[in-house]
Amino acid sequence: MNRLPEKFEESIRKKLGGQFPAFVSSLQEPPPVSIRINPFKNNHYPALPSVPWSQYGRYLPARPVFTLDPLFHAGSYYVQEASSMFLEQALKQSVNLNESLNVLDLCAAPGGKSTHLLSLINEESLLVSNEVIRSRASVLSENIQKWGYSNAIVTNNDPKDFQYLKGFFDVIVIDAPCSGEGLFRKDPEAIQEWSAENVQLCSNRQKRIVADVWDALRENGILIYCTCTYNESENEENLKWLQENYQVEFLKLTTDASWGIEEVACNKFFAYRFFPHQAKGEGFFISVLRKTEPTTHVRLKSKKRVGPPIKKIQETLQGWISVAGPVTFFQFNDLLFYTPSYKASEIEFLLQQMKILYAGTNLATLKHEKLVPDHALALSVQLNKKAFTIVDISRTEAIKYLRKDVIHINDMAIGYCLLTFENLPLGWVN
Repeated sequence: MNRLPEKFEESIRKKLGGQFPAFVSSLQEPPPVSIRINPFKNNHYPALPSVPWSQYGRYLPARPVFTLDPLFHAGSYYVQEASSMFLEQALKQSVNLNESLNVLDLCAAPGGKSTHLLSLINEESLLVSNEVIRSRASVLSENIQKWGYSNAIVTNNDPKDFQYLKGFFDVIVIDAPCSGEGLFRKDPEAIQEWSAENVQLCSNRQKRIVADVWDALRENGILIYCTCTYNESENEENLKWLQENYQVEFLKLTTDASWGIEEVACNKFFAYRFFPHQAKGEGFFISVLRKTEPTTHVRLKSKKRVGPPIKKIQETLQGWISVAGPVTFFQFNDLLFYTPSYKASEIEFLLQQMKILYAGTNLATLKHEKLVPDHALALSVQLNKKAFTIVDISRTEAIKYLRKDVIHINDMAIGYCLLTFENLPLGWVN
């Protein structure tokens, strides 16, 4: 590990006191490797140690080459730092997850918290997963598709664009861009990029992000604010700024002493900080608050940008999926996709208001009156496998397929067949 920046070392030494040597020692150790399993694709990891604050988190004994694991590409799990999985506790202890919710993950790329949120909210809820940088938003979209849920849309908007959606969201998660002090062990380049000036720049940007999106949170809605840094400028001082400028109530969470999480309690606000020498994870900071000020609600008025496909196509597509609740089919040019009907009006409204990269689940492309099944359908947890011919392939063949190399399959049926590895779909072959 590179030498710690002088001003950072001075600050963290003052914060930790006698624990500073243990902190520095922890940075010399290999970081723990953790994944979060997909509840609908999770039959492969029963014996792994659990991340104590997440029912879906697991620790691995060593870091494999994830890109060579077909299960990773099938969306069976997401590689995620363990401390950030504490989002699960923040949500479960502050929100009734049995309700139909509109949830915004504002700074979502590459998709760790968004896929986690999808595993926690119910099928009648909607997740808006946003990323302002287009290239990162594309990666986010790929990871959302890989996870396989249909109650999400991916947007590519600046935070200020959401201020017009007054009172639309019940929950907003802001994993704010930060100076990355908590990543020093995992990413040594973060040490080189750190500066006191960048800390202040991040702090100012974080305030702007919160201010821009604040009106989109309904009265009594929940804001979850988190960073992967230690300093007070980006954490406690921003919470104090929120307390002084908005009507908020900070929520106290229940934790287990064995988890090694530090509770920050000051001036009626609560937050939770992870240090790598105390908890089995990287540096992380999170706080949960309730908005108590009155907020108007946007009216869901929209002119339909997309309509349904013809009835014959809808009947075919209905047979391709296995869904307990009602769904709404859409056709945009030659693209056919669907969303849960519970949130169809909200999605139609957002299709008009926001820059949408992906919505629901892509089913097929219409080419010369024929339906070409989409890759997202293969990865969907609502795919009706009985509607297709299935070919289960070996690990070697799966890796070749994922590399887009030629694979040889004997006695394959004519038309589109679904390739699976250990019963998990990987994609289509024709």
